Amino acid sequence: MIVLNGASSSGKSTLARQLQAVLPDPWLTFGVDTLIEGMPAALLEGEGEGGISVEGDGEVAVGEVFRELEDAWIQGIAAMVRAGARVIVDEVFLGGGASQQRWLAALDGVRVCWVAVRCDAEVAAGRETARGDRAPGMAASQAGLVHQGVRYDLELDTTHADPAECALTVRRYLSSTGSS
Repeated sequence: MIVLNGASSSGKSTLARQLQAVLPDPWLTFGVDTLIEGMPAALLEGEGEGGISVEGDGEVAVGEVFRELEDAWIQGIAAMVRAGARVIVDEVFLGGGASQQRWLAALDGVRVCWVAVRCDAEVAAGRETARGDRAPGMAASQAGLVHQGVRYDLELDTTHADPAECALTVRRYLSSTGSS
């Protein structure tokens, strides 16, 4: 399993797709956006109690119901990995190290490659604007927060790096550790 953690618009989804292209076996990719797309509308954008909302400055707030569903999703991903699926997760650890701890508990005994996906805040903000589907300020508000207290096997900076080269870096790391 590979977990890519980084702020919004840091390049995680692009990297995940590149990894699928360069890794020798088929890998599934799932992201926190996959989870959010599966949520009922009442839990999105502050419509429902306990859901997820994005503040005017781009800060993301999550409630208790969202966390319960997220925990079930994490357990489901872990079950797929234990059943033999190779999975790349595209995540945003809003809780920093505490978010990683939830994954570590679910993945007990599973070999995981933890990858930091960093990007200069100004570059990520530009990507955020170009995407048009993110609240302004989200990338900047998450840039440092998502990495606080998180331990990684590999760190990538996508500010100027080619996504294909970043994927090859991950592939080489996995090969060197016997994980691919």
